[in-house]
Amino acid sequence: MTDGVAAKANPTSDHKGTAGRLFVLELSGGRIHSMNPDGSDGKIIVAGCHLPDGVVVDVEAGHIYWTNMGVPNLNDGTIERADLDGGNRKVIVPQGVTFTPKQLHLEKRSGKLYWCDREGMRVMRANLDGTNVETLVRTGKGEEDSRDATKWCVGITVDPRRGQIYWTQKGPDNASVGRIFRAGIDIPKGEDAASRTDIETWLDGLPEPIDLELDLNSRVLYWTDRGNPPLGNTVNRASIDAPGHGPEIIAGDLMEGIGIALDIAGNRMFVTDLGGSVYTAKLDGSQKRPFLFAQGNLSGVAYAEIPLKEK
Repeated sequence: MTDGVAAKANPTSDHKGTAGRLFVLELSGGRIHSMNPDGSDGKIIVAGCHLPDGVVVDVEAGHIYWTNMGVPNLNDGTIERADLDGGNRKVIVPQGVTFTPKQLHLEKRSGKLYWCDREGMRVMRANLDGTNVETLVRTGKGEEDSRDATKWCVGITVDPRRGQIYWTQKGPDNASVGRIFRAGIDIPKGEDAASRTDIETWLDGLPEPIDLELDLNSRVLYWTDRGNPPLGNTVNRASIDAPGHGPEIIAGDLMEGIGIALDIAGNRMFVTDLGGSVYTAKLDGSQKRPFLFAQGNLSGVAYAEIPLKEK
């Protein structure tokens, strides 16, 4: 979940005239926090969220978007939008449209939001205003299927250059049947979301893969895994183009890792976990350190470079 608020200038930013900013979702408190990349100047910009999980930032339009999972058995998940300071809050995908929306991805060039729907067992997308909601992948249907965690779709990212989507299906807790899938952005002609034939299992046998991020420059996919050590509670990466793309564990010792955001220009990543910590590290996983602790149960995180206001 990359992209992103105007505050103090970030001395480690490579972008002239911009300031780096983090947006962090507090699942337990139903709040969205905004802060500098070192955790300073923290403020709550949105409260009263219904189990927020995924977040993205549209710098150009001045918007943040986030998912609210809601209560899984009530089909009451939503997607909301607000200004970068939390103002002008608006529900753009209302209850009853998406069941349990999880990670969110913004594809600005096509003007689309992509997300995974866990108990809905779907990969979905819509226009940036929430219209034209589409189901791209359906892994199951009905209450019985929704109890099968192998069908749960969780993390999502998009490769616009190759016209492909990647998503995770985490499986049951610590079952090591988590998978990352890949398919075309659009459903093949004559097929539907439940029976499309272009889906490939890109990686399998993972503990519990959660959020995805794609570095389009290096063609490397990053993801968090909240399963048990040694393979779980980690940050992982793999090339999406090289054959035999075995995953590389680049960071560990998380407390149920969930969110990940990349700052490619700054050669760093940010990670959140349900233990309430926010971590930073270089893109190769080195120099990993937590800079916030015990912040509640943290889910999604987004990084953004926001233009500085002229004085």
